[in-house]
Amino acid sequence: MKHIKSKRYLVTGGIIIVLAAAVCLLIPSRTTDPGSTSRSYEEIIRSGTAHVTTEYNAIGYFVEGDTVTGFHYELAQAFAHDKGLVLDVTPEMDLQTQIAETHQGRFDWIASSLLITGEQKDSVLSFTVPILRNRQVLVQRKPTQEDDSTYISQPLQLGGKTVFIPQGSPAKYRIRHLSAEIADSITIREVEKYGSEQLLAMVAHGDIPYAICEESLAQAALEQYPQLDFSTAVSFNQFYGWGVPTHSTALLDTLNTWLEHYMKTAAFKQLLNKYHLQ
Repeated sequence: MKHIKSKRYLVTGGIIIVLAAAVCLLIPSRTTDPGSTSRSYEEIIRSGTAHVTTEYNAIGYFVEGDTVTGFHYELAQAFAHDKGLVLDVTPEMDLQTQIAETHQGRFDWIASSLLITGEQKDSVLSFTVPILRNRQVLVQRKPTQEDDSTYISQPLQLGGKTVFIPQGSPAKYRIRHLSAEIADSITIREVEKYGSEQLLAMVAHGDIPYAICEESLAQAALEQYPQLDFSTAVSFNQFYGWGVPTHSTALLDTLNTWLEHYMKTAAFKQLLNKYHLQ
């Protein structure tokens, strides 16, 4: 009898264990994303190295002689220094590749000017606190004559025109809104593997008629391409931040706390002045 009773307890205990395991599997984890292999902040600290990606341009990251520079590069470097980390930066021109490889764990976060918009609801990224404020502008060639029909002096004239943006750029949301505002169609062409700076060069050389990019980037390119015009704004000032995998809450909180403090310092103001981002 005792043998039968103990057997019954074993069976009951086994059922409870199985049920508990099933419940654990059904409850979603708050700190992990099963589709992501990106590292937690604790893993980054243990490794001693932060792997980030940014865009190769005058604002993100570029090489000048034998010196690596760029606003986002220097800002990420300051964070890494304060946290005792070595910064490993990989420039990547394609936003979709940046997002995919951050989600897959190759990069810990995206240190680029990412437009903070609620319309990216399906994104695998969370945004940091706003770092920069900028507006989107139409980039075109300066008019060759007074009545140049290709020159756009106000957004209303974009009806029926085609504008080029990097593939996956959030600028497409603004252009769609603008199209609705002017009650006319604006064709959006997304270009693979090219960033805004490459599109600016294509406009300057006459390969494409119009591109949309941030005003600060267009301003930085003006010295190299004096034939460009970016006086026609297509948006009001908007906020830009870095992108962090959605489940990396500890990393996001750490970056936000550090940024909120650092952006009040003289060092940050000097960094803004250096890249004409005030």
